[in-house]
Amino acid sequence: MSDNRSQRRRVNSAGESSESGDSGIYNERILILVFASMNWDIRTLCRTASVNRKLRAVARRILWRELCVYRAPHMITALTDGAPSGRIGGGWQAMAKLMFFCNGCQSTRHFQVVEPAPGHFVKTSRFSKTSGRSFLVKKCRSDLLYVSDPCEHPTGNDDLGLFRGVFWGFMKSRTRACLIRRRVELEEGAKCPFCRARVWSMTAAQLIPKSAARRLGSMDTGLEYFVCVNGHLYGACWLVPLSSDEEKDGDGDDEDEDENSSEEADRRFDGGDYFHGGNQIMINGSLNGLQYGLTA
Repeated sequence: MSDNRSQRRRVNSAGESSESGDSGIYNERILILVFASMNWDIRTLCRTASVNRKLRAVARRILWRELCVYRAPHMITALTDGAPSGRIGGGWQAMAKLMFFCNGCQSTRHFQVVEPAPGHFVKTSRFSKTSGRSFLVKKCRSDLLYVSDPCEHPTGNDDLGLFRGVFWGFMKSRTRACLIRRRVELEEGAKCPFCRARVWSMTAAQLIPKSAARRLGSMDTGLEYFVCVNGHLYGACWLVPLSSDEEKDGDGDDEDEDENSSEEADRRFDGGDYFHGGNQIMINGSLNGLQYGLTA
């Protein structure tokens, strides 16, 4: 009996030694240095997080956060009160997805499309808090909201514009307080494409200001967006074609346009506006349509 126990202990010790010998690839410091040397390439991080459960756990714990901090240092600093090592609403993986992914569009009860627009990685993204103010009603203008430029999807007639954004401190925001005070119900069957939380329709809440349509270059009635309980925003609009005269004039009538030009540093991601991505999106550590792999 004692010999069998000794043998089992030796086998277990050998297994533990073997596992610890391979533990270098799970070392967080080593992984951070490796990804930093690759400028935090999103495709490589997707592949890494898809290898096994341990690497997915490391990605959730630290790698998605480091990616966000590296690619958008000014925005992340603002969203985390200068403490990017902490938590963020909805989690860092959702934040990374919001930064890199246009979520596509399907018909909703307030916004109809002939054919669904598929989601995809974006080649360029610019998030602006000046734009974000245009999406807030006047009594909520003290909230901090970053919103992206619309991603244009040609449909044959009017172009479809898809945009996304994120609130700072949404739980304490005036926008959330207004939704609660008005007793706006969460949308039935709708979920945030970034964190899978439930969402409010800002159309149903009657909280879409006219300045949002002006900022996007859309008609007042051709616009809808949602906000989830974690403070992620996403929406769609029909973009109005601009004449050459309108393009020269720009949107100078926007009351937010005269903000200090120093905000440029807040809305541009580190290394310019360009993001490099693959053709699949990470969802909970795996790729959409593929459980643990990446297609070319």
